[in-house]
Amino acid sequence: MASTDTKEQILDAAERLLSAYGFAGTSLRSVTKEAGVNLAAVHYHFGTKEDLLRAVLSRIVIPVNRERLEMLERVEAAAGGEPPTLEGILEAFIAPDLRLIRDLGERGVIITRFLGRSYTEPAEMVQALIREQYEELGQRFMEVTARALPDVPQAELYWRFKLVVGVLTYILADTDRTGGYAEDLSDVDGTVRRLVAFLAPGLRAPVPAPQPAEAATERQIS
Repeated sequence: MASTDTKEQILDAAERLLSAYGFAGTSLRSVTKEAGVNLAAVHYHFGTKEDLLRAVLSRIVIPVNRERLEMLERVEAAAGGEPPTLEGILEAFIAPDLRLIRDLGERGVIITRFLGRSYTEPAEMVQALIREQYEELGQRFMEVTARALPDVPQAELYWRFKLVVGVLTYILADTDRTGGYAEDLSDVDGTVRRLVAFLAPGLRAPVPAPQPAEAATERQIS
């Protein structure tokens, strides 16, 4: 078996197991058994279990983030010198994940579970890897969103964008789609329209006035 084939086989196996059992529930030995390789092959190609998780994340996230940035650039270009539309920014952030899942068929279901588990994994090391993958992208989207919403303070905008990420994470993690009202993620355009229609008003909402206790805390901090 070629070295490249072995590496991809290990990544595929790790992706399946991590999506089902999470980082804590997946051992390197279970990956080797699933992939049909020996432990030395895993260590040769990836080193540690942490490095393997990073490689699985990168294989999924890097092309998705690249598409996000390309879409965002098109939204900015369409706006000329004006602030880009909030709806366009949200679509650029949301649609690439959903397209990937739809286009990969059965593996798309596995990736949905894997991303949902990874985003909500309590282990600090896993969260550090997630931040590593998304920090630069998040800053870029925050900068553009701030231009679209100049009246929303930076701290408030950060908090609201975390809610956007939270909603998308829930959609990805909610793999029980047996109910009569379950969402169909294969309908990317429809899902994006629903999410944008829900999220844009929340991002635009007036900033609530601080309560007396909050105002006193802010004065102490300043």
